[in-house]
Amino acid sequence: MSAGLELFGTEGYAATSIEKLCATAAVSTRNFYEEFTGREALLMALHDRVIERAVTAVAEAFASAGEDDLAARIELAVRAYITTTAEDPRWARLSYVETVGVSDTVEQHRLDWRDRWVELLVAEAERAVARGEAAQRDFRLGARALIGAVNELVYHWSRRGEQTPLDEVISEIVRLAIAVIKS
Repeated sequence: MSAGLELFGTEGYAATSIEKLCATAAVSTRNFYEEFTGREALLMALHDRVIERAVTAVAEAFASAGEDDLAARIELAVRAYITTTAEDPRWARLSYVETVGVSDTVEQHRLDWRDRWVELLVAEAERAVARGEAAQRDFRLGARALIGAVNELVYHWSRRGEQTPLDEVISEIVRLAIAVIKS
């Protein structure tokens, strides 16, 4: 897993062979195949690790927000998500760059995670409706659009060598999220 994170997160998935992974990890290819069916399985396992950390961070952010208003809740959740997935530049590259377009299997894996995030965002929007902070409507399209915006902004940030401060990226995502819910 460490060798996969290092190589996929620095050199890229396409540039990383199983042989290179095994050499970096100081294991045989036999050992590799005892753990994973191939590079895709390793990539998805690493992606799961990053995203599961982000899910936990967002849940903790929402819990800590208690009865705060929508803007405060969104700020905490977005900051938790972005700082977790971008905490290590390799995690950001893995999550926003290297998992995109690899194969139908990896793409389905990404879409499954996206569906889970949509449900979480819709639940938060419904919470805002119940509190009188937003009007009732179907929030799914807006949630998907927001996820696309998050992916693009963090992808851009990760590919540009972090030239834009991460706080600016977070602030823009918070503005977009609030607009999606309140508009």
